[in-house]
Amino acid sequence: MEFISTRGNVGNIGFIDAFMMGLGNDGGLLVPAQIPQVSEQTLKEWQELSYQELVLAIFSLYTNGEIPEQDLKDLVYASYSTFRDPEVTPVRKLKDDLYLLELFHGPTFAFKDIALQFMGQLYTYVATKQGKKIHILGATSGDTGASAIEGVRGKDGIKICILHPHGKVSKVQELQMTTVLEDNVLNLSVDGNFDDCQRMIKDLFADLDFKATNHLAAINSINFVRIMAQTVYYFYAYFQVAKQTGAKQVSFSVPTGNFGDIFAGYLAKRMGLPVDKLILATNENNILERFILEGVYKPGDFRTTYSPSMDIQVASNFERYLYYVLDEDAAQVRTLMDQFKAEGQIVLSGDALAKVQAEFGAHGVQGTECLETIKRYDSQSGYLLDPHSACGVAAADKYEQEGSVTVSLATAHPAKFNEAIELCGIEQTFPEPIQALFEKSQRQTRVDGSLDAVVRELVAFYNN
Repeated sequence: MEFISTRGNVGNIGFIDAFMMGLGNDGGLLVPAQIPQVSEQTLKEWQELSYQELVLAIFSLYTNGEIPEQDLKDLVYASYSTFRDPEVTPVRKLKDDLYLLELFHGPTFAFKDIALQFMGQLYTYVATKQGKKIHILGATSGDTGASAIEGVRGKDGIKICILHPHGKVSKVQELQMTTVLEDNVLNLSVDGNFDDCQRMIKDLFADLDFKATNHLAAINSINFVRIMAQTVYYFYAYFQVAKQTGAKQVSFSVPTGNFGDIFAGYLAKRMGLPVDKLILATNENNILERFILEGVYKPGDFRTTYSPSMDIQVASNFERYLYYVLDEDAAQVRTLMDQFKAEGQIVLSGDALAKVQAEFGAHGVQGTECLETIKRYDSQSGYLLDPHSACGVAAADKYEQEGSVTVSLATAHPAKFNEAIELCGIEQTFPEPIQALFEKSQRQTRVDGSLDAVVRELVAFYNN
């Protein structure tokens, strides 16, 4: 297994080097040179594996044996030892044709824990084995930051800085990041929105001198290991639902703003998982819905919504999917991404658009529909959805077809977004770890939305 860039100027690198590079040095995103194929016989063998065993089976297809087998096993089991459910990502039945994949049983109550707890362990492993300084740098719309910080807080040889948009994450998300007071953690509260934060991160990783001098490492889904880790729960969910229903294929409904979580599902399908439709659920920031339905990828006006983790206009993983839609033509990807930078849009038509629409459905869930979905499922089934999970369920309902089974991804615990839950007239009880956050001291640094301001804080932090 080798890894290459979607833009064609990085290639022939192994797993650890791809992990450490994060963003391709040519500005592209790293992908496997060849997607590993999983046979029907292998799928049958995998369906009885525990979650951790399945992780090891899938990771082995990508890691080239670069991590000794016992070391990798230790990393995986340590990564999921803090999860509150023994299945890690259990599946719940909502109704006959709709199942919910609960991805919020990790330490920060969000799906990002599933990849980021492993990445935290892996960064620690590399720092120790190679004697390296590692400075993790990321942007968050709310959940990535808390999970990444949790994975490496207090670890020797590692510093982490997370940018989040000031006032545009939920209170619990903010507290989960800013109540961590270890010296190796810096939270920058940036005037602007998530896209501004994400753009600065990409600019800093694209500055190869700054990247090398400051030992930068990526935690966002620009890092392929994030995607790799997230493919596992698609396989796991399929196996559980197939056992219960006898379904030969399932569809997945995925709330997403950055295209990372649903790209993991696309990768699983390309590996051989029997996926019917991938349903992309967005909110009012519906650039991805428009792309699926019309072939136009163009940011619009930024909206603040009840589902803030999806308040994203420029999806960092879109380029990975574009690479495959264009039949792995890196030169064409490079041309289109340059065009996007210059003109602010990409348009697909003809066979390329037909391919997109054959693989994906999409639904932009407006605020009222989101809250109504929360209220309806709480009333009818007694299940309380967070606003992001509600978007996924609303999209699944829109694409409901007789005889088909859909798994909708529940990406966060509702306690993380009580602002929306209160608007539904629902009073919830917070889990103790979340309730305890409100009594803790906070530490964060507010900066203006300029790259210079962020760089000043980073350089001071790294050199301290």
